[in-house]
Amino acid sequence: MHATSHAFVSNAKKSLTDATLRKALGNMRGGFVNKRAATIAKVPEWDQLRDTGRAIKDHTLAHLDFYLEAYEAQVTASGGVVHWARTAEEARQIILDICRSVDAKTVTKGKSMIAEEIGLNDFLEQKGVTPVETDLGEYIIQLRKEPPSHIIAPAIHLTAEQVAETFRKSHTHLDPARPLSEHRALLEEARAELRAKYFAADVGITGANFLIAETGTSVIVTNEGNGDLTQLLPKVHIAIASLEKIVPTLEDATTLLRLLARSATGQEFSSYTTFSTGPRRPEDPDGPEQYHVVLLDNGRSGMLGTEFQDMLRCIRCSACMNHCPVYGAVGGHAYGWVYPGPMGSVLTPTLIGVDEAGHLPNASTFCGRCEQVCPMKIPLPKMMRHWRERQAEEKLSPAATRYGIGIWAFFATRPTLYRWLTRAVAAGLSLASRKKGRFTSLPLAGGWTRVRDMPAPQGQTFQALYAKQRGRR
Repeated sequence: MHATSHAFVSNAKKSLTDATLRKALGNMRGGFVNKRAATIAKVPEWDQLRDTGRAIKDHTLAHLDFYLEAYEAQVTASGGVVHWARTAEEARQIILDICRSVDAKTVTKGKSMIAEEIGLNDFLEQKGVTPVETDLGEYIIQLRKEPPSHIIAPAIHLTAEQVAETFRKSHTHLDPARPLSEHRALLEEARAELRAKYFAADVGITGANFLIAETGTSVIVTNEGNGDLTQLLPKVHIAIASLEKIVPTLEDATTLLRLLARSATGQEFSSYTTFSTGPRRPEDPDGPEQYHVVLLDNGRSGMLGTEFQDMLRCIRCSACMNHCPVYGAVGGHAYGWVYPGPMGSVLTPTLIGVDEAGHLPNASTFCGRCEQVCPMKIPLPKMMRHWRERQAEEKLSPAATRYGIGIWAFFATRPTLYRWLTRAVAAGLSLASRKKGRFTSLPLAGGWTRVRDMPAPQGQTFQALYAKQRGRR
């Protein structure tokens, strides 16, 4: 996937003027936010469960080499093969080699953000292998030749009318006058189109929500059952995942599953939770003849022991972006790469560089909602501040920003001068706006006043009020 994170500002401006996108994003609160709140309200031990989940991931990351080796040993013992990929290029080539080993012409795919990260679909097509997305949202955006805009709802940026138009343009062998106004009609048409693809595929590729070191098992969660068909019907199943998806035991995996569905879709559990261990055994009624796991690093190991290690606790639930006011205003495509929202604002600069994705850590109100709802208690605002610090150190932030912070720092490190100046400025602005109580334009504040009024200061400064209140104690 070609990154356009460097163009976040222009991407966001375009998104803000897209009325159809605004309508589609308006469905997020009822679909994700409210359902999550209602579901976790039924779990009185929710915060303790989050603490347990965080502890599991922290322990695993502290002993990541041990658990990865244990996982490989168990996969091998069950008849599977583990492939190690340091980079996206290595991962793509490993998958292509597996496909060519069985002369694969088509592959079915479950939803996988790692596959998006390594640009797998385009690569396979260039090499003569046709990938078919089987997740409904991924299938829709594949037809539209668009990247996903959300990590669990790839087509959340689209309305039902746009989906119907896409189906009419793509499924030209069907009656052009068929009714597609109902959601069920869209679902049934996609299901019918995909059914034959499952049986024709030579290879099935899925992601993995968790990899269990104790048993060599990969775990996927879906609500459509497409993941099961993708990994059971072809003769080869390839699971692709990044290193941090490993967990020590089955019990640990089930603990994290309790957090995942509630945080993602507001369900107590996903409709399908599938555990896969190795290829088909002689006594099994179905399953693949070959089972491969591609473990991708692609920069993750470099995060260990740094201020960004906590990001490796992420279980890809999307709660942070579902509650983020910035994501809710501009959508996922504005972020310009695979991972949008607050988690993407931390992870994307790590994976593709702060010089390319430096706008993203600044695309935050720092309201803290993302950290508040994160099931793994990842300090996302703190890590975005770390990226801002790096930008300043490397002089990658805009010159106006650097000079502005420098001027503020000059006064902030001189408290008496700072108090005098803020009182004088506040009083002056209050007098200047006495009639209206606000400014429609203001020097040095054009970024604010171009889109909203600037309220005039009223009363005393915070420091004056704080000093007065403290004196009353």
